[in-house]
Amino acid sequence: MKSTAYFTRTILTYLEQRAETDPLFAKSFAKTDKNIDDCITYILNTVQKSGCNGFTDIEVYSMAVHYYDEDIIEVGNSMNGCHIAVNHVVELTEEEKAEARQEAIKKLQNEAYTKMKQPVKKAKRVELNPQPTLFDF
Repeated sequence: MKSTAYFTRTILTYLEQRAETDPLFAKSFAKTDKNIDDCITYILNTVQKSGCNGFTDIEVYSMAVHYYDEDIIEVGNSMNGCHIAVNHVVELTEEEKAEARQEAIKKLQNEAYTKMKQPVKKAKRVELNPQPTLFDF
């Protein structure tokens, strides 16, 4: 299944928070035969079967909760080539911010080094109004 990591992380974060506050759901969420990959596959297949293109957060979260609540549920086949859009603000940890900064610095350094390695092209000197010489007459 190809799914954006951020989508998976968003769903998993919601489920973990719900399990912390809802003891009944915590039991369902702890089932050993359930996993986040199958949950995402279930959501994608449910969305595809509906024929709709957009869902609210609560609709998607409800599908995830339903997957964990049901003991017997048809997950469906994994999907390739689907496009998932998540419209949440990404909140990075300090470690992720530091890592992103280091990657950006490294990328900038590589671009600057590549630019410095390129040979400098000399501009040809072109005279716009050449002066005629005595030999031109």
